[in-house]
Amino acid sequence: MQSTSPLSDISNAPVSSSSAHLLQRLLSRPEFGPFVLLVVEIIVFSALAGAFLSAGNISNLLAFTPELGMIALGMTMLMTSGEFDLSVGSVFGFAPVIMWTVYNAGIASLEVGFLAAILIAVVIGFANGWFVTRLKIPSFLVTLGMLLVVRGSALYITDGFPQRTWTADVPLMKLIVGEIVIGQIKIYASLLWFILFALILGYVLTQSKLGNWILASGGNAGSARARGVRVSRTKITLFILTAVMAAYAGITSSIRVSAANPNSGTGYELEVIAMVVIGGTVLNGGRGTIIGTVLGVLILRMMRNGIVLVGVPGLAYNIFIGAIILAMMALHSWLERRHHAGT
Repeated sequence: MQSTSPLSDISNAPVSSSSAHLLQRLLSRPEFGPFVLLVVEIIVFSALAGAFLSAGNISNLLAFTPELGMIALGMTMLMTSGEFDLSVGSVFGFAPVIMWTVYNAGIASLEVGFLAAILIAVVIGFANGWFVTRLKIPSFLVTLGMLLVVRGSALYITDGFPQRTWTADVPLMKLIVGEIVIGQIKIYASLLWFILFALILGYVLTQSKLGNWILASGGNAGSARARGVRVSRTKITLFILTAVMAAYAGITSSIRVSAANPNSGTGYELEVIAMVVIGGTVLNGGRGTIIGTVLGVLILRMMRNGIVLVGVPGLAYNIFIGAIILAMMALHSWLERRHHAGT
């Protein structure tokens, strides 16, 4: 008669339970779905388009990704607090117009123009936050109005024409968008800034007191106020952060492409929100993830690049975005139900 050792049963049970618990925690993470989708994208596009992982294509991907990514980082923090900003695309176009107008008109140096553009972004963000928190107007309406004001101002200042950017050669430009060559891959300094911003904001959201305030403000603003959280001040700060990130991204883009177009950034607000939502941040606040947003940025940038390489018309891009959003929302909902059910 064969007997089993009780010791083996005892030793195996905790390992099995621990593995199941670890798997459950992994599946419940909001970044899990975006990570899987990103891996699938890379595999599919690599198989269908041999040039997808070429040095030249990777360089192209890394050139534009940080610009939308910077806006998405600020939007993640804001959406986690329960608000969002539709004016980021117009600020993206307006900030470089201010900087280059100041410089080209001989009013001041490019560095002063840069500071002027950032300060104006601070004012725009503060105005958005003040209208939302003090006058209790929904952020959708406030930022939609600000979108029109800022875009109209950019068009009025420039008469609708792009500003010259190629006459300047100052250290500021190289600091923001200097070229770095690693092997056959060319990257811009903007990628390094994007990574730095992601690390800082990721730490703030997950490891700091401000991060707790942001999560509490988005989860239940009334309870947060009762516990001493300065909800209004937190949200105003995040509106300012989002506007400044959009302004910096627009300035970065203007240096990279040698053009400050008042119409640049049109439609970016919706694409950025899509990136954030796909990454796992909840639209009505209370939960946000910087890692997920970085994955969401990469997913949509690779999607735009990949469908062109495989021969799909670029005009079909929005179809794919919509399908991905719906699929990721369904996945996030399913994972969250499983997590709450404890299965």
